[in-house]
Amino acid sequence: MGTVILILFILIVIVVMYGVSVYNKLVRLRTMVQEAWSGINVQLKKRHDLIPNLVETVKGYATHERETFDSVTKARAGAMQANDVKSQEAAENNLNAALIRLLAVAEQYPELKANQNFLQLQDQLSLIESDIEKSRRYYNGTVRENNILVDTFPSNIIAGMYKFTKSLFFELENEAEKAVPNVQF
Repeated sequence: MGTVILILFILIVIVVMYGVSVYNKLVRLRTMVQEAWSGINVQLKKRHDLIPNLVETVKGYATHERETFDSVTKARAGAMQANDVKSQEAAENNLNAALIRLLAVAEQYPELKANQNFLQLQDQLSLIESDIEKSRRYYNGTVRENNILVDTFPSNIIAGMYKFTKSLFFELENEAEKAVPNVQF
């Protein structure tokens, strides 16, 4: 009888230790997702801060492109007001489309493309876009790990008991990534 009680006690201790381990891992992953989202927000803020300078520089050369400037300004305002992953994703996709139109306008003005200030702003935007991509990959990786743990058995039991939920992925549409490269020999 004493052996059975000892075995039951050991099994209970193992199950409790497993539950505590899974709970701690869920907390750690939730914190990592929050930290990764914060990193994306930092990069997006850098981009949002750079855009007015870019618009003003292009405005100096292309004064009759009012609609394009307005669409960039509106898209930037919308992106700055977004407050969750899905609304941020939609707002950033709108901003990306507006920036593409702005840069297309810039292509029509050779003297603007040669302007040192514009070139610096364009380089900064390119670097920020690269940093956003890195932050997005890190965020989506932590979301993936979190979602796997929340969904898989038996950790999903602990996740359900303590109301851990899946996180949303953050995807940005980039038309340049979708385009087929044109290779000529």
